[in-house]
Amino acid sequence: MSQVKDGDTVKVHYTGTLEDGTVFDSSEGRDPLEFTLGQGQLIPGFEKTVLGMTSGEARTVTIPAEDAYGPYRDEMILAVPCEQLPADMKPEVGMQMQVGQEEGQGMVVTIIKITDKEVTLDANHPLAGKSLTFNIQLQ
Repeated sequence: MSQVKDGDTVKVHYTGTLEDGTVFDSSEGRDPLEFTLGQGQLIPGFEKTVLGMTSGEARTVTIPAEDAYGPYRDEMILAVPCEQLPADMKPEVGMQMQVGQEEGQGMVVTIIKITDKEVTLDANHPLAGKSLTFNIQLQ
């Protein structure tokens, strides 16, 4: 059996959990995840774990935030006046929405606070700042 290397397209089954054991994502009950190593399609720590694996091999790894979705950054919190929201929108804490960026790309943000005058948005990835544990099996 040959070991997986950069440029190989692979299929894996996986389950991702947080430090408290909460499952945040899994391929269980679905087709395996297919991706090409070295193309940056997945978080760096996941790709590093798959490198060198052989068909049928399973690994469990805890990936620190730096190799996952990065640290939680306070500068990614933004307060916007309520009148900048769409008129028909009924904002709620926890609601996610897409906002435009200067480069023209959309960014998903989460509403974390609402007052009479403004809504506070968090543009951090929901898993930013968290260590993630994955059980990975190469198909």
